[in-house]
Amino acid sequence: MNIHAVVLAAGKGTRMKSSLYKVMHPICGKPMIEHVVETLEALSLRHLVVVVGHGAEVVKEQLKNRVQYAYQPEQLGTAHAVWMSHEILGAQDGVTIVMNGDTPLVQEQTLRSLLEYHQLKQAAATVLTSIVDEPTGYGRIIRDENGDVRKIIEEKDATLGQKKVNEISTGIFCFDNQKLFSMLPMVSNENAQGEFYLPDVLGLLQEQGHLVAAFATDDPEEGNGVNDRVQLADLEQLMRKRINDFHMRNGVTMIDPTSTYIDSDVMIGRDTVLYPGTCLFGDTKIGEGCQIGPHALVKNKSIEDYTRIQPFSAVDGSTFGERAFAGVGATTQQYGTDQH
Repeated sequence: MNIHAVVLAAGKGTRMKSSLYKVMHPICGKPMIEHVVETLEALSLRHLVVVVGHGAEVVKEQLKNRVQYAYQPEQLGTAHAVWMSHEILGAQDGVTIVMNGDTPLVQEQTLRSLLEYHQLKQAAATVLTSIVDEPTGYGRIIRDENGDVRKIIEEKDATLGQKKVNEISTGIFCFDNQKLFSMLPMVSNENAQGEFYLPDVLGLLQEQGHLVAAFATDDPEEGNGVNDRVQLADLEQLMRKRINDFHMRNGVTMIDPTSTYIDSDVMIGRDTVLYPGTCLFGDTKIGEGCQIGPHALVKNKSIEDYTRIQPFSAVDGSTFGERAFAGVGATTQQYGTDQH
């Protein structure tokens, strides 16, 4: 089966109040769009299309030729954005994942499960949903009397009753590609925003007798997107916890995980101890049995086994040999494992 993906990354992100293109805002050491693309690349896609608009050159500089690009000159809605990729994907067989470029928490296994469920149900479309306590701001999943998905109502178009629904769309979909591109020209913009909404494709498919399925993610936070700096900080916190949990489960001790900041590409050996206030950024590799901090910063460094990085140190651009001792005002010294 051919698998394709379309990443929607053309929005200006005006609520970010920034000159930086929204999907280029970093989370845990790299732009949001990079997290999304890396996750999709793991699926061995036939085509990976990123739809760009305002700030296109910045995104192209980041992703280069790893993806194909479609251009959306005007932001007329998500259905219009996907349609911009029709010259690349319109004639393709297979299934297509559609997701936003500001959803960096989505994990590879979740997308694989979505694809498997979509195939199992032989659906024309499958939407990834979440059950949340506070659905404000998200599209609500409206089901029919059989429990099947009928449509997704955007917040601004929802009635008071529909706004009480706590099953939301993550904005991540899996479509039969041929059916998707046959429906897109039929989407109307008769709504509060005057935009062409991708979720309206679901209703059109239903009208033609096609099955629309829904797959709920186990982690309701995976589909979280970013519209402003508050949400950006929220996602950063969630991803940092995920990163810290990963390292602790693999043998790293963190005295205070809430004050320990580790970028997504950092590697750490087992039995290393990270003291409060430790910051590990960029392309950093920490060996086994090291002691870092408290309040130490290491960026783009390789730290070999049994190295001690002193409190209140900043290490940037060098490699420390095994059993070294480094810090503010310190000379390189040997130390043994008995000092752990």
